[in-house]
Amino acid sequence: MKPLDFPGTNVVFAANQPEYQPLPAKVEGGLATTCWRPSWRELWRIIRYRKIWLHQLTFDNPLQPQLPSTYEDAAHS
Repeated sequence: MKPLDFPGTNVVFAANQPEYQPLPAKVEGGLATTCWRPSWRELWRIIRYRKIWLHQLTFDNPLQPQLPSTYEDAAHS
């Protein structure tokens, strides 16, 4: 999947870290929102298997809460 820039983006995580892919986000009120576009192959797998795997690097720190969604607004999730 590819992270996308979107209206409202106000920060880019890892912008100057070549070992990571830059991650545009909207950070507001303790909520970081990102937008991702699946490839056609990934979209086919989502439709076929109805699963999305979420891998998060924690660097041995506590896992932060996650809220995958198909909506930009977390209230619709």
